[in-house]
Amino acid sequence: MDTAATLTPESLLRRLQWRVVRRLDGRLQGDYRTLFRGSGLDFTDLREYEAGDDLRHIDWNVTARMDTPYVREYVEDREVTAWLLLDRSASMSFGPVDRQKSLVTAEVATTLAYLLARGGNRIGALLLDSGVRTIPPGSGRNQVLRISRALLEPPREPADRATTDLGVLLHAGLGVARRRSLVVVVSDFISQPGWERPLSLLTRRHDVVALQVADPRETDLPAVGMVYVEDAETGEQIFVDTSDPVFRRRLAEVAAQRQEDLVSTARRAGTDLHRVATDDDLVRSLARISELRRRRRG
Repeated sequence: MDTAATLTPESLLRRLQWRVVRRLDGRLQGDYRTLFRGSGLDFTDLREYEAGDDLRHIDWNVTARMDTPYVREYVEDREVTAWLLLDRSASMSFGPVDRQKSLVTAEVATTLAYLLARGGNRIGALLLDSGVRTIPPGSGRNQVLRISRALLEPPREPADRATTDLGVLLHAGLGVARRRSLVVVVSDFISQPGWERPLSLLTRRHDVVALQVADPRETDLPAVGMVYVEDAETGEQIFVDTSDPVFRRRLAEVAAQRQEDLVSTARRAGTDLHRVATDDDLVRSLARISELRRRRRG
């Protein structure tokens, strides 16, 4: 399998079109709104309530003033501006040589960008490494390749090796996404605390999809005896016995608690956290996310 170092934007897109997009077309039957959109509705007008109207569309402020129930009318907005918020911090380099978390991020982002561009939508991207790099919104195949090219380039090294602050990326997203947009956050969510509030602000204004890229070996080390383990973010090293059942059990417990906390935090912020592992089939992962989002809307 090609690695990020040998892939070109064109070869990555062609591979994804054949191995992922074609299969998604069959599974989702073109209904990408279940994957990308929330309500998919824009407010247009007010009118008096009629029997059978959706009670969720009642405008209570107008109803109180007019002393008659009024509902908001909506039309479907078929075009969307999407922002991809992409984590390229040091911890994203973890994983198998031929499928690190950074490569999975590139595959996910390129796939989503292509599907959105194919529908005539505009896509922009924010990339977090030593700072935040902005790729302004654009449309068409060239924009997809532009985003893919940026993700296949080596990330810029930060001046100091400190734990990533995901809040910086989310705050940047608040700054660039002016009108209601689709915002897709792709990260391993290994971050300093404090990212919850900007995520909550994003979910209030936009349709937010949070994708957590993970590798099974982060929580289930192979039993290979005494090894040095290095924190990719800080460079700190510790010497551990991976064959020790007590250590392995404790590692699993800590990982499970962290994952539970992440899921709860994302839900409090107003969105679900969807996990995509380095050993997952991308088609199944995206189809699963589509189904979960469809159920939540229902």
